[in-house]
Amino acid sequence: MKVTLHIWRQSRPGTAAAAGDGRMVRYQLDQVSPDMSFLEMLDVLNEQLLQRGEDPVAFDHDCREGICGACGLVIDGVPHGPERGTTTCQLHLRSFRDGAEIWIEPFRAAAFPVLKDLVVDRSAFDRVVAAGAYISVATGQPQDANCIPVGKDEADKAFDAATCIGCGACVAACKNASAMLFVGAKVSHFVHLPQGRVERTARARNLVAAMDREGFGNCTNQYECEAVCPKDIPVRVIAELNREFVRAKVLEQPASGKRIGGHG
Repeated sequence: MKVTLHIWRQSRPGTAAAAGDGRMVRYQLDQVSPDMSFLEMLDVLNEQLLQRGEDPVAFDHDCREGICGACGLVIDGVPHGPERGTTTCQLHLRSFRDGAEIWIEPFRAAAFPVLKDLVVDRSAFDRVVAAGAYISVATGQPQDANCIPVGKDEADKAFDAATCIGCGACVAACKNASAMLFVGAKVSHFVHLPQGRVERTARARNLVAAMDREGFGNCTNQYECEAVCPKDIPVRVIAELNREFVRAKVLEQPASGKRIGGHG
């Protein structure tokens, strides 16, 4: 199988405009197996580049099992590539035709600055999580499984949101670089569990504030985020985020009833 790769190369950190050296570079691979994963194909390319004394292509990866989300790339204009519900590391060359030209870029968002080539800094997500996407109240010793009843519908919603791996594909796909699917997943995960409801007001307020500080945009309901999410996180979590944020702002109103401005 033959493929032609057009890969974004950038040697210095920053946006393409700031770095000044970002460019697409063409590479030809003539003998690759359709059973190779996309990252294995990039490994083969890098072996060839090293043999020629050239700088290998920098790209993120870790588990290569579709669990960690580190492997995010924009492939032919789509975060993680053409297969729905699939991370880049689980994408295989059989998804492309023989002789295909494939365009590979890093995630594009001001909050995810490019470090080198296809590697972006997604620490903005870590800072959002640190703002309150956890349970900090004392919940006592571990309980038996059935001690705290949780209805199946609530448990399913919490589990659906908890599958988010924080890869950032939702941000890369959104024209506004919105992180609301990611933040909504964190809020939805806890609001459907008894242990998470104690801090629901502070959590919604703090996560939205952190998201805004990091420079992510707002949602305009285009649903690109849901379409590219490798874990199929539903957009209902964004509605839940908005509901929880409004609830938090209402509870913050002073006794006089004077309204406090909400999130734009």
